[in-house]
Amino acid sequence: MASIPHITVLGSLNMDLVAYVPHHPLPGETLTADAFATSPGGKGANQAVACAKLSRARPAPGVDAGETARVFMVGCVGADGHGAQLQSSLSRYGVDVTGVEARDGLPTGVAMIIVDKPTGENRIVLNPGANHALQPSDLSTLDRLRDGEEEQGKKGRLPDLLIMQLEIPFDTVLAALEAARREGVDVLLNPAPARRLPAEAYAGLAHLVVNETEAAILGEVDERTLDDEAGLERVAEAFIAKGVHNVIITLGGRGVYYRSKNGRKGLVQAEKANVVDTTAAGDTFVGRYALDAVGKKGDVLDIEAAVRKANKAAAKTVERAGAQDSIPWRDELE
Repeated sequence: MASIPHITVLGSLNMDLVAYVPHHPLPGETLTADAFATSPGGKGANQAVACAKLSRARPAPGVDAGETARVFMVGCVGADGHGAQLQSSLSRYGVDVTGVEARDGLPTGVAMIIVDKPTGENRIVLNPGANHALQPSDLSTLDRLRDGEEEQGKKGRLPDLLIMQLEIPFDTVLAALEAARREGVDVLLNPAPARRLPAEAYAGLAHLVVNETEAAILGEVDERTLDDEAGLERVAEAFIAKGVHNVIITLGGRGVYYRSKNGRKGLVQAEKANVVDTTAAGDTFVGRYALDAVGKKGDVLDIEAAVRKANKAAAKTVERAGAQDSIPWRDELE
């Protein structure tokens, strides 16, 4: 019997400070929030939670969660209350946190999020704190990403899929990409916050997941280029030409465009949803897509099916407030 696939998320862990307001403040305007919440977040941690929750059923006495993947988080927090809370939250959802380091003398990362209640749209200001403690030398090999379990006399097992974003130092991400390429580990890169990537970052990249803004910045085009399917195809094909195997461009209410190196392409319409809060919607999409990517049959990924399932999961997330708490469990989508 094949062993359960392993997914490692290398990325950020932040405490989210969320204010819900009647509208986003104008320059110089002071608003009174309708509500305020503190909750675990960070794109890395959110994506790890999405993988974990969507790979298992909700915990219940006497019920086997039946997980379809094991999920590991690698990152840094401060040796403070926020850091301890973040690790506890991850563990509660089934994420292995043995790769999360608490650094003395550094604060845990904090994200200040303002949510426009009428639309659910958010604006975010990030203080990375301990997230920037991870240096390229830490990931020049993938030893730090091994799961720690002894296997046939070897020191732990490498992940079947490595997921990364850009909320940790950029050079660290590039070092991990190069190490993964040497080791033959598939990578899903969600380059957010967006910045241009060197050409070598695309070589052999298994999955590139971007939104419209990120696609325009990485593709060096005006965002209006992505207003129609022909423009989306041109940008996606440019990424494929650089060496990416599968390109996903999320378009919010317009749906998701996908393109794979084997020629499969299309535009999947958005799921209908009663939008409450868009926080973690993109992270939920990544988590659900990753489960199909790591569980593909042989070397073939049904990219359209993966996108449709990820769309459905993200639509469920936006109907709830918060980040990790809003991400659905697998059985909520069945």
